[in-house]
Amino acid sequence: MRVSGGELRSRVIPAPSGTSVRPTPGRVKEALFSIIGERIAGARVLDLYAGSGAIGFEALSRGAEYVTFVELHKPTAALIEETAERLGVRQRAGITCAPAERAVQRVSGRFDFVYADPPYGLPPPHLTFSTLRARGAIDAASLVVYERHSDRAPFASPGFETVREARYGDVTLQFLKVLC
Repeated sequence: MRVSGGELRSRVIPAPSGTSVRPTPGRVKEALFSIIGERIAGARVLDLYAGSGAIGFEALSRGAEYVTFVELHKPTAALIEETAERLGVRQRAGITCAPAERAVQRVSGRFDFVYADPPYGLPPPHLTFSTLRARGAIDAASLVVYERHSDRAPFASPGFETVREARYGDVTLQFLKVLC
């Protein structure tokens, strides 16, 4: 995988070996950043279920101030940290190795952009998003994007409103607004 835009354009993001990580397809990643555009510049980003970290590294490349990566699998989290060092963005990246539901109880600050790409076999991240909202880590000015398999039901939960959906074959991006 490669970063598609910004200061790190064309730099390689290694994917962990095995089948535990399903990277967001390049065309979906490019479409996502085309949709969010300049909103990413200066943003604080939370990359939940980070996998290879491709979404977070793309955000850093396009001017995000800081990205917090959350990844459950310890070797995969270590690979994200190594990649951040190699790309020279370690000072703008935090890596938390924990289940997303626990990690969101410990993250600090407010996030402008949250990207959640849980394994397709898991249910939607209701508790994770609700915890972020309750802690003030996300608010009406935050953009939350939930990636899901196109056959799965959309995310629906009190406190959130779908403002856009974009389907790319088997992948659907659901853009959520936090209701206050």
